[in-house]
Amino acid sequence: MQELLRFLNMLEEKKIYYQLNKVRDEAIMVEIAVPGQHWEVEFMEDGSIEIEKFISPGEIFACKDISNSKEIDDLFRDFSD
Repeated sequence: MQELLRFLNMLEEKKIYYQLNKVRDEAIMVEIAVPGQHWEVEFMEDGSIEIEKFISPGEIFACKDISNSKEIDDLFRDFSD
């Protein structure tokens, strides 16, 4: 718990946006959004810390009509239940 609080204080000092989440029974996740990146830092019950970074290649897709977008079609095709 001490490491989690220290990390949150560091983020706040540097004015880096974060939110807390819980997706596993044994961990608390800190989700961090910075330009072009999304980080997930999980503080595990056993004291270990896991860090995962999602980095955008910088490609932006224009869209004028949400119902006529290949990217949106791909999203729903690939990730819907």
